[in-house]
Amino acid sequence: MTPDIALWLTQDGITNGAIYALLALALLLVFAVTRVIFVPQGEFISYAALSMGLLQLGQLPGTVWVLLGGGLLAAGFDAVKAWRERALRRLPRIVALYVAVPLAMTAIAWWAAPRRLDPWLQALVVLGLVVPLGPILYRVAYQPLANASVIVLFVASMAAHYVLTGLGLVFFGGEGLRANAFSDASFTAGALNVSAQSLLVVVASLVTMGGLWLFFEHTLYGKALRATAINRIGARLVGVRTEMSGSLSFLLAAFIGALSGILIAPITTIYYDTGLMIGLKGFVGAILGGMASYPLAALGALGIGLLESFSSFWASALKESIVFTIIIPVLVWRSLTSRHHVEDEEE
Repeated sequence: MTPDIALWLTQDGITNGAIYALLALALLLVFAVTRVIFVPQGEFISYAALSMGLLQLGQLPGTVWVLLGGGLLAAGFDAVKAWRERALRRLPRIVALYVAVPLAMTAIAWWAAPRRLDPWLQALVVLGLVVPLGPILYRVAYQPLANASVIVLFVASMAAHYVLTGLGLVFFGGEGLRANAFSDASFTAGALNVSAQSLLVVVASLVTMGGLWLFFEHTLYGKALRATAINRIGARLVGVRTEMSGSLSFLLAAFIGALSGILIAPITTIYYDTGLMIGLKGFVGAILGGMASYPLAALGALGIGLLESFSSFWASALKESIVFTIIIPVLVWRSLTSRHHVEDEEE
């Protein structure tokens, strides 16, 4: 391996690692707040990337039907709960969140599709279509099981993953799509030829991480999420609603997944089931960070990106195996050195 090849591989590793770092942070956030191992995180990537590709082709993304159907289902769940609790005053809010917002985004996407807007505006439309799926998914699949064990929540995650993957196949088809780059510019730095899209991925990842830090440190909702992650029962005792915390964590996870999908759509061809593999690599990064530290999870994900890049050079056929095998010694070490506590039961 020459130094030039090592630089090229490092560049690819940093670009991929930036995406994996975002996903690792999203997975860690959801797990810390809700105890959910969020397997469907990858579906937000696929939905966003495919929606971006379809908008650039002048077609209405199938995401609108998932959003409308999920919104109606979530509205039905909350409406029944409000009726049983004799809290009908909540109905206007339920309709606004789960019906009006999906309808508004569907109308915007229907208007925008044939006009082939600027890619930046298309990205905003895609965010508007995919991000609301996070709270909707939480309300339908996870909120009814909020007090269940981690194993039950994991089974629910697998079920949600298969449902979303199946819907992706129905509404997007089996063919892959690749979006146009936001910029065709490139920069030369010695032996490296750095594309503007790669720089955008890294910069957007860093800005998002900085934004998350500001959110958790300096906003009331961010502090509420931190409180729920540290002690769910204690957070409830001081007035933090765990349903709100769960919904907000899923909203942030959906935003991160949608942003990741938009960023990688011009770099690689995305299929309806591509997101699972990308999300799993983010999960490996979170595992390397101990599923407890956001900086360590980001560094672990960056390491996964570099490992994958160099593995593709030395043993391309085995690069996936190498990436996923790396967590085995980490899990063994944590199992031997950590104390195991019986999970607290909540009434």
